[in-house]
Amino acid sequence: MIDGPLTESPVEVGFLLLPNFSMGGFVSAVEPLRLANWVSDRDLYRWRLFSRDGQPVTGSNGIAIQVDAAIADVETYPTVFVCGGLDVHRYDHEKVLAWLRRLARRGANLGALCTGSYALARAGLLDGYRCTIHWENLPAFSEQFPDLDVTNELFEIDRGRLTCAGGTAALDMMLHIIAQQFGREVEMAVSEELIYSNIRESTEIQRMAMPVRFGITHSKLLKVIAAMEENLEKPLSQREMADEVGLSTRQLERLFRKYLQRTPTRFYLELRLKRARQLLLQTSMSVLDVALACGFVSASHFSKCYRDQFGCTPRDQRRALV
Repeated sequence: MIDGPLTESPVEVGFLLLPNFSMGGFVSAVEPLRLANWVSDRDLYRWRLFSRDGQPVTGSNGIAIQVDAAIADVETYPTVFVCGGLDVHRYDHEKVLAWLRRLARRGANLGALCTGSYALARAGLLDGYRCTIHWENLPAFSEQFPDLDVTNELFEIDRGRLTCAGGTAALDMMLHIIAQQFGREVEMAVSEELIYSNIRESTEIQRMAMPVRFGITHSKLLKVIAAMEENLEKPLSQREMADEVGLSTRQLERLFRKYLQRTPTRFYLELRLKRARQLLLQTSMSVLDVALACGFVSASHFSKCYRDQFGCTPRDQRRALV
C-alpha cells in the first residue's frame, strides 16, 4: 500500500507507456492527480511519463503522447505505473523488464493499468502479491501465470503492488490512493470535479451484472449461464444443468429459446468459442491446449466449430497476428 507523504513535497508518480497502451486507463489515472492539485490549490502530486527509448508512444486509439524521459535516464522513482493495452501479452522487451526489476530492488511501488500486469508478471514482480487485470484478459493471464494470485476485482493494492482493470477502474484506484494520502475531503472534491458520484470499492467485480449483460432477469436461466461460465474446460451436460435448477431438459430448452433465441447447447458452445478466441489472441498456448482448455476433446472438432463461428480456423487466427 502506498504510504502517505512524509513531507510537504509533491508525491512523485511515473507512468511507463507501452506501445498501444489504453488511453482510457491512462487518462483515468492522471486526471485525478491533476484535480487533486486543483482542488487543494497546491502541488500534491507531480507526474512524469516514460517510454523505453524516450520517443513518443502511440496509444491503441492512434494518438501519440510525448514523454519526459527514456527509462535509461531514470535510475529510481518512488511509484511507477505500467500502462498496457493491446497486444501487451506479446511485449517482452528485456530492457523494460530489467528496469522494472531495478526499481523494485530500490523500493519503488509498482503498479499496472489495464494489461500492464503482464509486464510486471513477466518481470517476476507479482509473485506473492494479489493482482488483477482487465476481465477480457483475465482467463489468458491466469493460464499463462498459474501461480499468481489473480482476482477479478476492480483493483488490488497489496503492499507495494497496485494493479487495476483499466478504464474507469483506474479512476477508482486513484481516488482510493488520494484518500489514503490526503484524506477523504480531497477525494470527494476530486470526485465532484469529475462528476463521478459512485466511487467503487476495490472488492467490486469488473463485469456488468448478468441481467444487464444478457438482458434477462429469469433467475434459473441466469444460474445456468453462471454455471456454464464456470465450467468451460469441463462442460456440463444439459441434464446436469437442468438438474441444478430443478428443471427438465425440455423446460431448459424452452427458456433458452424464449430469452436467448438459441438452444442451451448452442449458447454453451458460443461461450467456449469466445474463450478460445481470447486465448488464441492473448497467449502463446498451442491450438490443442486452447481446445482442451475450452472443453473440446479434439483439435479437429475444435477447428471445425471455430471456423463455423468466426469464419477462419484457429491456426489462421494465429497466423493473422504475425
